[in-house]
Amino acid sequence: MSTETTASVKVTETGENYTVFVRRQFRKSAFGMISVYIVFTIAIVAVLADVLANDKPIVCSIKGEVYSPVLREYGVTLGLTQWGQEFATADWRALQYDWALWPPVPFAPRSTDKTLVSLKDRAPSGKHWLGTDGIGRDVLAGIIHGSRYALSIGFIAMSIALTLGIILGAIAGYFGGAIDIAISRLIEIVITFPRFFLIITIVALVETGSLWLIMGLIGLTGWTSIARFMRGEVLRVRNLDYISAATALGYSTPRVIFRHVIPNAIAPVLIYAAFGIVSAILFESALSFLGFGVPPTVVTWGSVLQQARSSTASWWLAIFPGFMIFVTVSAFNLIGDALRDATDPRLRA
Repeated sequence: MSTETTASVKVTETGENYTVFVRRQFRKSAFGMISVYIVFTIAIVAVLADVLANDKPIVCSIKGEVYSPVLREYGVTLGLTQWGQEFATADWRALQYDWALWPPVPFAPRSTDKTLVSLKDRAPSGKHWLGTDGIGRDVLAGIIHGSRYALSIGFIAMSIALTLGIILGAIAGYFGGAIDIAISRLIEIVITFPRFFLIITIVALVETGSLWLIMGLIGLTGWTSIARFMRGEVLRVRNLDYISAATALGYSTPRVIFRHVIPNAIAPVLIYAAFGIVSAILFESALSFLGFGVPPTVVTWGSVLQQARSSTASWWLAIFPGFMIFVTVSAFNLIGDALRDATDPRLRA
Protein backbone atom coordinates (compact mmCIF):
# COMPACT_ATOMS: atom_id res chain seq x y z
CA MET A 1 0.00 0.00 0.00
CA SER A 2 1.57 3.26 -1.09
CA THR A 3 1.31 6.59 0.68
CA GLU A 4 1.49 10.19 -0.45
CA THR A 5 2.66 13.18 1.56
CA THR A 6 0.87 16.52 1.87
CA ALA A 7 2.19 19.69 3.45
CA SER A 8 1.80 18.43 7.00
CA VAL A 9 -0.29 15.23 6.96
CA LYS A 10 0.41 11.80 5.51
CA VAL A 11 -2.53 9.80 4.18
CA THR A 12 -2.86 6.41 2.58
CA GLU A 13 -4.24 5.85 -0.90
CA THR A 14 -7.66 5.18 0.68
CA GLY A 15 -7.63 8.56 2.44
CA GLU A 16 -6.88 7.07 5.87
CA ASN A 17 -4.79 9.21 8.21
CA TYR A 18 -1.24 7.84 8.28
CA THR A 19 -1.06 7.87 12.08
CA VAL A 20 -4.25 5.83 12.30
CA PHE A 21 -2.90 3.45 9.68
CA VAL A 22 0.38 2.90 11.58
CA ARG A 23 -1.55 2.36 14.82
CA ARG A 24 -3.69 -0.27 13.13
CA GLN A 25 -0.64 -1.99 11.66
CA PHE A 26 1.09 -1.91 15.06
CA ARG A 27 -1.84 -3.66 16.72
CA LYS A 28 -1.27 -6.63 14.45
CA SER A 29 1.94 -7.37 16.34
CA ALA A 30 1.08 -9.50 19.39
CA PHE A 31 4.53 -9.08 20.92
CA GLY A 32 4.40 -5.34 20.34
CA MET A 33 1.06 -4.97 22.11
CA ILE A 34 2.17 -7.17 25.02
CA SER A 35 5.30 -5.03 25.33
CA VAL A 36 3.20 -1.86 25.43
CA TYR A 37 1.19 -3.30 28.33
CA ILE A 38 4.42 -4.29 30.12
CA VAL A 39 5.88 -0.80 29.76
CA PHE A 40 2.57 0.74 30.84
CA THR A 41 2.55 -1.47 33.95
CA ILE A 42 6.12 -0.49 34.81
CA ALA A 43 5.17 3.17 34.35
CA ILE A 44 2.21 2.77 36.74
CA VAL A 45 4.51 1.11 39.29
CA ALA A 46 6.99 3.99 38.89
CA VAL A 47 4.32 6.64 39.45
CA LEU A 48 2.85 4.85 42.48
CA ALA A 49 6.20 3.69 43.92
CA ASP A 50 5.75 5.55 47.22
CA VAL A 51 2.29 4.02 47.67
CA LEU A 52 3.48 0.50 46.84
CA ALA A 53 6.68 0.45 48.91
CA ASN A 54 7.23 2.74 51.90
CA ASP A 55 8.03 2.63 55.59
CA LYS A 56 5.26 5.16 56.25
CA PRO A 57 1.53 4.38 56.31
CA ILE A 58 -0.56 5.61 53.40
CA VAL A 59 -3.23 6.88 55.79
CA CYS A 60 -3.32 6.54 59.57
CA SER A 61 -4.99 7.79 62.72
CA ILE A 62 -3.02 8.94 65.77
CA LYS A 63 -4.93 10.01 68.89
CA GLY A 64 -8.04 10.61 66.85
CA GLU A 65 -6.27 12.73 64.19
CA VAL A 66 -5.96 11.43 60.61
CA TYR A 67 -2.66 11.81 58.75
CA SER A 68 -1.46 10.86 55.26
CA PRO A 69 2.38 10.85 55.25
CA VAL A 70 2.72 9.03 51.92
CA LEU A 71 0.10 11.09 50.11
CA ARG A 72 1.71 14.23 51.47
CA GLU A 73 4.88 13.30 49.53
CA TYR A 74 2.77 13.54 46.36
CA GLY A 75 1.46 16.95 47.44
CA VAL A 76 -1.98 15.50 48.22
CA THR A 77 -3.57 16.18 51.59
CA LEU A 78 -7.23 15.33 50.93
CA GLY A 79 -8.10 17.86 53.60
CA LEU A 80 -6.56 15.66 56.28
CA THR A 81 -4.79 16.95 59.36
CA GLN A 82 -1.34 18.42 58.83
CA TRP A 83 1.44 17.86 61.32
CA GLY A 84 4.05 19.96 62.93
CA GLN A 85 7.81 19.62 63.30
CA GLU A 86 7.46 16.61 65.61
CA PHE A 87 6.38 14.44 62.66
CA ALA A 88 8.87 15.83 60.13
CA THR A 89 11.59 13.35 61.16
CA ALA A 90 9.45 10.85 63.04
CA ASP A 91 10.02 7.10 62.98
CA TRP A 92 6.59 6.19 61.66
CA ARG A 93 7.01 2.49 62.45
CA ALA A 94 7.52 3.25 66.15
CA LEU A 95 4.41 5.39 66.61
CA GLN A 96 1.20 4.17 68.24
CA TYR A 97 -1.75 4.16 65.82
CA ASP A 98 -5.49 3.95 66.27
CA TRP A 99 -5.45 2.36 62.82
CA ALA A 100 -3.14 2.51 59.81
CA LEU A 101 -3.21 1.51 56.13
CA TRP A 102 0.30 0.39 55.15
CA PRO A 103 1.71 -0.05 51.62
CA PRO A 104 1.85 -3.64 50.27
CA VAL A 105 5.63 -3.53 50.77
CA PRO A 106 6.12 -1.82 54.16
CA PHE A 107 9.73 -0.84 53.48
CA ALA A 108 11.35 2.17 51.83
CA PRO A 109 14.27 1.53 49.45
CA ARG A 110 16.72 3.22 51.85
CA SER A 111 15.39 1.80 55.12
CA THR A 112 17.42 -1.02 56.69
CA ASP A 113 16.29 -4.01 58.72
CA LYS A 114 18.78 -4.29 61.57
CA THR A 115 17.27 -7.57 62.82
CA LEU A 116 18.87 -9.48 59.94
CA VAL A 117 22.18 -11.04 60.90
CA SER A 118 23.02 -14.06 58.76
CA LEU A 119 22.85 -14.71 55.02
CA LYS A 120 19.85 -16.95 55.63
CA ASP A 121 18.01 -14.05 57.30
CA ARG A 122 18.56 -11.85 54.25
CA ALA A 123 17.23 -14.45 51.79
CA PRO A 124 13.69 -14.14 50.34
CA SER A 125 11.09 -14.78 53.03
CA GLY A 126 7.57 -13.88 54.08
CA LYS A 127 8.86 -10.63 55.55
CA HIS A 128 11.14 -9.64 52.67
CA TRP A 129 9.62 -11.26 49.60
CA LEU A 130 12.69 -10.82 47.38
CA GLY A 131 15.24 -10.71 50.18
CA THR A 132 17.53 -7.87 51.24
CA ASP A 133 21.03 -6.68 50.43
CA GLY A 134 24.02 -6.83 52.73
CA ILE A 135 22.88 -3.92 54.93
CA GLY A 136 19.24 -4.99 55.16
CA ARG A 137 17.59 -2.90 52.42
CA ASP A 138 14.54 -4.59 50.91
CA VAL A 139 15.18 -5.71 47.31
CA LEU A 140 11.54 -5.50 46.21
CA ALA A 141 11.28 -1.93 47.49
CA GLY A 142 14.46 -1.10 45.59
CA ILE A 143 13.12 -2.65 42.39
CA ILE A 144 9.80 -0.78 42.69
CA HIS A 145 11.47 2.58 43.24
CA GLY A 146 14.19 1.71 40.73
CA SER A 147 11.55 1.53 38.00
CA ARG A 148 11.04 5.27 38.46
CA TYR A 149 14.72 5.98 37.86
CA ALA A 150 14.99 3.51 34.97
CA LEU A 151 12.16 5.12 33.01
CA SER A 152 13.27 8.64 33.95
CA ILE A 153 16.80 7.99 32.72
CA GLY A 154 15.55 6.36 29.55
CA PHE A 155 13.01 9.02 28.57
CA ILE A 156 14.92 12.13 29.68
CA ALA A 157 18.25 11.03 28.22
CA MET A 158 16.52 10.06 24.98
CA SER A 159 14.66 13.39 24.91
CA ILE A 160 17.99 15.24 25.07
CA ALA A 161 19.47 13.05 22.33
CA LEU A 162 16.37 13.38 20.13
CA THR A 163 16.29 17.17 20.47
CA LEU A 164 19.93 17.57 19.47
CA GLY A 165 19.85 14.90 16.79
CA ILE A 166 16.63 16.05 15.11
CA ILE A 167 17.58 19.73 15.03
CA LEU A 168 21.18 19.24 13.85
CA GLY A 169 20.22 16.52 11.39
CA ALA A 170 17.41 18.62 9.93
CA ILE A 171 19.67 21.67 9.53
CA ALA A 172 22.40 19.60 7.87
CA GLY A 173 20.01 17.89 5.48
CA TYR A 174 18.00 20.99 4.57
CA PHE A 175 20.81 23.49 3.96
CA GLY A 176 23.52 21.13 2.69
CA GLY A 177 26.80 22.65 1.55
CA ALA A 178 29.23 23.95 4.15
CA ILE A 179 26.70 23.62 6.99
CA ASP A 180 26.14 19.94 6.13
CA ILE A 181 29.89 19.34 5.99
CA ALA A 182 30.48 21.06 9.35
CA ILE A 183 27.73 19.13 11.15
CA SER A 184 28.78 15.86 9.52
CA ARG A 185 32.37 16.37 10.66
CA LEU A 186 31.10 17.16 14.19
CA ILE A 187 29.12 13.92 14.17
CA GLU A 188 32.19 11.97 13.07
CA ILE A 189 34.33 13.56 15.79
CA VAL A 190 31.82 12.69 18.53
CA ILE A 191 31.45 9.14 17.20
CA THR A 192 35.21 8.55 17.40
CA PHE A 193 35.09 8.81 21.20
CA PRO A 194 34.16 5.51 22.89
CA ARG A 195 30.87 6.54 24.45
CA PHE A 196 30.86 4.27 27.48
CA PHE A 197 34.42 5.05 28.55
CA LEU A 198 33.90 8.76 27.90
CA ILE A 199 30.96 8.77 30.33
CA ILE A 200 32.96 6.81 32.92
CA THR A 201 35.84 9.29 32.62
CA ILE A 202 33.62 12.33 33.09
CA VAL A 203 31.76 10.78 36.03
CA ALA A 204 35.06 9.82 37.67
CA LEU A 205 36.31 13.40 37.37
CA VAL A 206 33.22 14.82 39.06
CA GLU A 207 33.50 14.89 42.84
CA THR A 208 29.83 14.20 43.48
CA GLY A 209 27.84 12.35 40.84
CA SER A 210 24.12 12.78 40.38
CA LEU A 211 21.23 11.25 38.49
CA TRP A 212 20.91 14.37 36.33
CA LEU A 213 24.58 14.15 35.37
CA ILE A 214 24.13 10.56 34.18
CA MET A 215 21.02 11.45 32.17
CA GLY A 216 22.73 14.49 30.65
CA LEU A 217 25.87 12.58 29.65
CA ILE A 218 23.90 9.73 28.09
CA GLY A 219 21.77 12.21 26.15
CA LEU A 220 24.68 14.43 25.05
CA THR A 221 26.65 11.45 23.73
CA GLY A 222 23.76 9.60 22.09
CA TRP A 223 22.51 12.08 19.48
CA THR A 224 24.89 11.28 16.62
CA SER A 225 23.04 8.28 15.14
CA ILE A 226 19.76 10.19 15.33
CA ALA A 227 21.32 13.18 13.54
CA ARG A 228 22.67 11.03 10.72
CA PHE A 229 19.34 9.26 10.32
CA MET A 230 17.43 12.55 10.40
CA ARG A 231 19.80 14.08 7.83
CA GLY A 232 19.08 11.24 5.43
CA GLU A 233 15.32 11.60 5.85
CA VAL A 234 15.47 15.38 5.31
CA LEU A 235 17.55 14.89 2.17
CA ARG A 236 14.73 12.71 0.87
CA VAL A 237 11.95 15.11 1.86
CA ARG A 238 13.40 18.53 1.04
CA ASN A 239 12.96 18.24 -2.74
CA LEU A 240 9.33 17.12 -2.63
CA ASP A 241 6.67 19.33 -4.21
CA TYR A 242 5.07 20.61 -1.02
CA ILE A 243 8.45 21.87 0.26
CA SER A 244 9.02 23.71 -3.01
CA ALA A 245 5.51 25.15 -2.77
CA ALA A 246 6.05 26.33 0.81
CA THR A 247 9.30 28.01 -0.21
CA ALA A 248 7.65 29.64 -3.26
CA LEU A 249 4.89 31.04 -1.03
CA GLY A 250 7.54 32.94 0.91
CA TYR A 251 7.40 31.00 4.16
CA SER A 252 10.38 31.62 6.42
CA THR A 253 13.09 28.97 6.62
CA PRO A 254 12.37 28.07 10.27
CA ARG A 255 8.67 27.61 9.42
CA VAL A 256 9.48 25.38 6.46
CA ILE A 257 11.85 23.26 8.56
CA PHE A 258 9.75 22.94 11.71
CA ARG A 259 6.24 22.94 10.16
CA HIS A 260 6.79 20.94 6.99
CA VAL A 261 10.17 19.19 6.79
CA ILE A 262 10.60 17.76 10.29
CA PRO A 263 6.98 16.53 10.80
CA ASN A 264 7.20 14.51 7.58
CA ALA A 265 10.71 13.17 8.18
CA ILE A 266 10.54 12.43 11.88
CA ALA A 267 8.44 9.24 11.95
CA PRO A 268 11.29 6.79 11.14
CA VAL A 269 13.53 8.67 13.56
CA LEU A 270 11.06 8.28 16.45
CA ILE A 271 11.24 4.50 15.98
CA TYR A 272 14.90 4.79 16.89
CA ALA A 273 13.85 6.41 20.18
CA ALA A 274 12.53 3.07 21.49
CA PHE A 275 15.95 1.51 20.95
CA GLY A 276 17.61 4.62 22.40
CA ILE A 277 15.66 4.24 25.65
CA VAL A 278 16.98 0.68 25.88
CA SER A 279 20.53 1.95 25.40
CA ALA A 280 20.09 4.59 28.13
CA ILE A 281 18.73 2.06 30.65
CA LEU A 282 21.57 -0.35 29.90
CA PHE A 283 24.16 2.42 30.18
CA GLU A 284 22.92 3.46 33.61
CA SER A 285 22.72 -0.14 34.81
CA ALA A 286 26.25 -0.86 33.60
CA LEU A 287 27.62 2.33 35.20
CA SER A 288 25.92 1.58 38.52
CA PHE A 289 27.09 -2.02 38.41
CA LEU A 290 30.69 -0.82 38.00
CA GLY A 291 30.27 1.78 40.76
CA PHE A 292 30.34 4.84 38.47
CA GLY A 293 26.62 5.48 38.35
CA VAL A 294 24.24 7.29 40.65
CA PRO A 295 25.15 8.19 44.27
CA PRO A 296 24.96 5.34 46.82
CA THR A 297 21.81 6.84 48.38
CA VAL A 298 19.89 6.47 45.10
CA VAL A 299 18.56 2.95 44.55
CA THR A 300 18.38 1.82 40.92
CA TRP A 301 18.24 -1.61 39.32
CA GLY A 302 21.92 -1.32 38.49
CA SER A 303 22.89 -0.36 42.05
CA VAL A 304 20.92 -3.31 43.45
CA LEU A 305 22.64 -5.58 40.96
CA GLN A 306 25.99 -4.15 41.99
CA GLN A 307 25.46 -5.45 45.53
CA ALA A 308 25.68 -9.01 44.17
CA ARG A 309 29.38 -8.47 43.40
CA SER A 310 30.26 -8.39 47.09
CA SER A 311 28.08 -11.38 48.01
CA THR A 312 28.06 -14.07 45.34
CA ALA A 313 25.95 -16.32 47.58
CA SER A 314 23.11 -13.76 47.56
CA TRP A 315 21.67 -15.00 44.28
CA TRP A 316 18.52 -12.90 44.70
CA LEU A 317 20.54 -9.69 44.33
CA ALA A 318 21.45 -10.70 40.78
CA ILE A 319 18.34 -12.57 39.64
CA PHE A 320 15.53 -10.13 40.43
CA PRO A 321 17.00 -6.77 39.30
CA GLY A 322 18.60 -8.52 36.32
CA PHE A 323 15.21 -9.94 35.37
CA MET A 324 13.61 -6.48 35.51
CA ILE A 325 16.33 -5.04 33.29
CA PHE A 326 15.85 -7.93 30.86
CA VAL A 327 12.05 -7.54 30.74
CA THR A 328 12.17 -3.76 30.29
CA VAL A 329 14.88 -3.84 27.63
CA SER A 330 13.11 -6.63 25.75
CA ALA A 331 9.79 -4.77 25.87
CA PHE A 332 11.23 -1.58 24.38
CA ASN A 333 13.09 -3.57 21.72
CA LEU A 334 9.90 -5.36 20.71
CA ILE A 335 8.03 -2.05 20.58
CA GLY A 336 10.73 -0.66 18.31
CA ASP A 337 10.54 -3.74 16.06
CA ALA A 338 6.75 -3.49 15.88
CA LEU A 339 6.91 0.22 14.99
CA ARG A 340 9.48 -0.49 12.30
CA ASP A 341 7.28 -3.19 10.78
CA ALA A 342 4.22 -0.91 10.90
CA THR A 343 5.96 1.95 9.07
CA ASP A 344 8.18 0.08 6.62
CA PRO A 345 6.25 -0.66 3.35
CA ARG A 346 8.66 -3.49 2.49
CA LEU A 347 7.70 -5.38 5.65
CA ARG A 348 3.94 -5.03 5.36
CA ALA A 349 1.82 -8.02 4.42
